Amino acid sequence: MDLLQEHLVRARASGGVFARSVAAPPWGLRLPGAIQLAVHAVVQGAAWLWVDGMGSPVELRPGDLALVRGGPDHFIAHQPGAPCVLHEDFRSLRESAEIGSSDRVSVFVCGAYRFTGDIGQGLVDALPPVLSLPASIDEPIHAVVALLSREMLHEQPGRQTVLDRLLDVLVVFGLRAGLGRSPNPPAWFRAASDPRLAPVLHAIHGEPERTWTVDELAKLAHMSRATFARTFQQVLGQTPMKYLTDWRMTLARDLLLTSDATLEQIASHVGYGSVYAFATAFHRHHGQPPRRWQLAASAHR
Repeated sequence: MDLLQEHLVRARASGGVFARSVAAPPWGLRLPGAIQLAVHAVVQGAAWLWVDGMGSPVELRPGDLALVRGGPDHFIAHQPGAPCVLHEDFRSLRESAEIGSSDRVSVFVCGAYRFTGDIGQGLVDALPPVLSLPASIDEPIHAVVALLSREMLHEQPGRQTVLDRLLDVLVVFGLRAGLGRSPNPPAWFRAASDPRLAPVLHAIHGEPERTWTVDELAKLAHMSRATFARTFQQVLGQTPMKYLTDWRMTLARDLLLTSDATLEQIASHVGYGSVYAFATAFHRHHGQPPRRWQLAASAHR
């Protein structure tokens, strides 16, 4: 089992390229922080990207990719601190622009991505606020950016499907690199490369409904019970049973937010023999019953 792939599938991501822009200085674009995950790639020229109050501006060159996590508004422009307008105004100002021979002209693509539910939000939260990936780090990114830009130039059958898939590829590249470089990656990502613990994580994630014991998990790791418990705690920062409970609660939250499943169905899916046992565990974990949590969480989406 590929744990990142499993998280991406469960996250039910959806994305859509919303702009391919051609601009000559002066220019500046403001993107709202409500975008859960913004994707920016430069095809020609250069662009500067920054978030107010968060670090220094980042310069993007052809083939570079940047991911920006939702939060404060962020800005992309011909130079740091340039005046920036919202996308609707920017588009109307640049509708007549053409790609010129001048090296001052910039061509860039902006996309918006949204993940559904608790698992997707967890992936986004694990990223830094701004992740810049120079083309030299991962050459496939450069090729995908070029394909994305070329596809946007022409109205061809199936164009939107192609754009969606190319954006998917860019986001997966970005997430993979971002989680790998993050100072605080999710515990499962950090431990998935450990040959001792990978089989254990695969088992827990693959069969969360199973009544796992520490002894069973230790056998999968080919360790004694005591050595396994100590190693798991050192690498993941929690006991195996706590990790199992946390994963079950993550799945439960995701189902409460993204499905019409009954409490009986959710309880069975995440390894509880009755609604009462599930509700008790959920209340202990979150401080309120499942349905009350669901109402509160849905109101803030």
